[in-house]
Amino acid sequence: MRLEFATAARIVFGPGTKREAVAAAAALGRRVLVVTGGTPERAEPVLADLRAEGLQVETFPVAEEPTVETARAGVRRAQEAGSEVVIGLGGGSVLDAGKAIAALLANDGDPLDYLEVVGRGQPLQRPSLPCIAVPTTAGTGAEVTRNAVLASPPHGVKASLRGPGMFPCLAVVDPDLSASLPPAVRASTGLDALTQLIEPFVSLAANPLSDSLCREAMPRAARSLRRACRDNDAAAREEVALASLFSGLALANARLGAVHGCAAVLGGRRAAPHGAVCARLLPAIMEANVRALERRAPGGPGLARYAEVARLLTGQDASIVAGIAWVRALCSDLGIPPLGRYGLTAAELPALAAEAQRASSMRGNPIVLTDEELTAALTEAL
Repeated sequence: MRLEFATAARIVFGPGTKREAVAAAAALGRRVLVVTGGTPERAEPVLADLRAEGLQVETFPVAEEPTVETARAGVRRAQEAGSEVVIGLGGGSVLDAGKAIAALLANDGDPLDYLEVVGRGQPLQRPSLPCIAVPTTAGTGAEVTRNAVLASPPHGVKASLRGPGMFPCLAVVDPDLSASLPPAVRASTGLDALTQLIEPFVSLAANPLSDSLCREAMPRAARSLRRACRDNDAAAREEVALASLFSGLALANARLGAVHGCAAVLGGRRAAPHGAVCARLLPAIMEANVRALERRAPGGPGLARYAEVARLLTGQDASIVAGIAWVRALCSDLGIPPLGRYGLTAAELPALAAEAQRASSMRGNPIVLTDEELTAALTEAL
C-alpha cells in the first residue's frame, strides 16, 4: 500500500472561530483581497475586523459560480490593489474563486494555461499566494481541497485548476456562519457534502485515512441534515459543518465519482446549483453503479462498500436497496428539484453522458459505466 494524505496547512473548527482568520491575515500581509459572495455587505463584520487591524482591504464579489473570466478579473483586481493575502469568505464558489485567484497571482499566464480538460493542463509551478478559506455554507469542503472549479462558457463545461500548492494556508470552519442561509441552500450544500462522503468511500482510490473520515461523517450528516435544514438547529448545523469539512478532506485524497463527473458537465451547460444537481443525481448514480457492479464485478469490493454505506446512513443492518431508498427519500424531503427544472431535456442526455466520461472525477468511480448506463441514470434524475 502507498498512502499519501494532504490538506490545508492549518484547520480551525468551531463556533466563533471566524476571528482566527483576521489574526492570521494580519500576520501574513497588510493588503488583503477578500473574495465575497454577491452581497459583500454580508461580509462586513469580518471586513470591519480586518480594517480594525490596520489592513488595507479590497473586496471582489462573486455572485455566481466562477468562470475563467471571473478568475482573470479577480487577478486584475488583486494586482491593482497590490494584494499580499487572499481571503475567500463565502460558499464553495467563492472559495474556488479565491483559490484560483491566489494560484494565478503566483503563476504567470492565463487560467486556460492550467485548466484541466478544456485548457492546456500545465502544472502550476509555484505555490499560491497565501490564501485563507472561510466557508459560510456547509457543503463543498472547498476549504481543504487542492483545486478550484471554473466554468468555461465557450466550452460548455466546468473544469479544475489543480495543484498541491493550491491548498489554503488556513481553513476556518465556523458553523455560526451558516445560520442565516435559506433552507434550500442548506439542503443543497448539505447533500453535496453527503455525496462527497459517499463517492470517496466507494471510490477506486479509497484509502484507510479517507475511509475513517467518511465512516465518522456519514452518520453525522444522516442524523442532522433534516434538523439543520428545517429547524436551523445549531447543534445539527455544527454536525453538518463537520461532515462537510471531512468530505473535503476525503475527496481531496480519494477522488469522487460519476455524480460529480456528470455534474461538472451539466453545470457548464445550465445555471444550476451544484449541490442540488449532485443531490438529484446521487441516488440514480448509486443505483446505476450497483447494477453495473452486480453484472460485471459481483466479487469485488464495490458492493460491500455500498452495503456499508447503507448501514452508516440508516443506522440499521439495511440492504443496499434500502440505503439507496433512504437517500432518495432524504432528497425528496428536502425539496431537491428534478434536473428538468433547469431546462435540461431528454434529447441532451446522450451527449451529456458521453462528455461526462472525460471528466476527471469519473476516474474514481467504482466501475466504468457505459454511456447507456449514464444516460439512464440522467434520465431518472430528469
